[in-house]
Amino acid sequence: MDIELLRNFLEIARLGSMTKAASSLHISQPTLSVQMKSLEEVLGRKLFRKEGRNLVMTEEGELLERRAADIIGLTDKTLSEFRALSDSLGGDVRIGCSESVLIDHLALAVKKIKKKRPFLRCHITSGDTAIVTSILEQGLIDFAIIIEPPDLDRYDSIRIPGVDTWCAVIPEDSPLAAKKSLTFDYIKNEHIIMSKQSFLADLPRWCRRDELTIFGYLNLFYNGTRFVKNHMAILLTFAGLAESGNGLAVRPLSPVLSNRMYIVWKKRQIFSPAARDLLEILRENAEKEPVNE
Repeated sequence: MDIELLRNFLEIARLGSMTKAASSLHISQPTLSVQMKSLEEVLGRKLFRKEGRNLVMTEEGELLERRAADIIGLTDKTLSEFRALSDSLGGDVRIGCSESVLIDHLALAVKKIKKKRPFLRCHITSGDTAIVTSILEQGLIDFAIIIEPPDLDRYDSIRIPGVDTWCAVIPEDSPLAAKKSLTFDYIKNEHIIMSKQSFLADLPRWCRRDELTIFGYLNLFYNGTRFVKNHMAILLTFAGLAESGNGLAVRPLSPVLSNRMYIVWKKRQIFSPAARDLLEILRENAEKEPVNE
């Protein structure tokens, strides 16, 4: 299946118009129309249907959209890796990250590599463990940074120095803001928003989660703070991601709940020179930290 054909298909899907896509791609509309008919013949399925003046994807088109994005992403990553073999001053590193202040370790490692590779490009995808390990399995990223112990049968790993501690983000005018820290008894009657992964894997180490009232789940903390500001819920997240002020108050949980972070990669993975340099620095940093289990 031709990669450029897939790119053109995605442009039509994005714009919802053959005319607009042809203009964006700098090709004629008849040429683009012929390409899409050819693609439909290869797949044996209609990819678009007309709704008024717009083109809307069929269910088969939506399936191809997901697969095409993966195929193109993996193709681009592969081409980038081969170009990087002779690129001693640049290269690309792709990383999937959970949100945490411990990502500073990654940023400092990349900063160190930039002295050797001034044209290095670092591509970051944010998400929870399920999201970043999924794209790692697809080969779309080099590393994933996760907040739970890795599957050692599937991944090699490094433990990132330091720990993340949990906090509650509450409205600044909440009565809870008068507390120095928040226990389970203080929050058990509040509406809670947090990541589903942490609700299932981390919260049981701190409280009786079945007694909490869950307002909803999220993957990225910032959106949760908007619900907090509007007095709809309190947010449980890692300390350091949000700060007190501008309508918010941040209070640590008591007793302390903490997590370690790990950087993982697939076993027998072949790295580009830039990714290999990053791994070497991350290993060095991990070895410097005393281990206190």
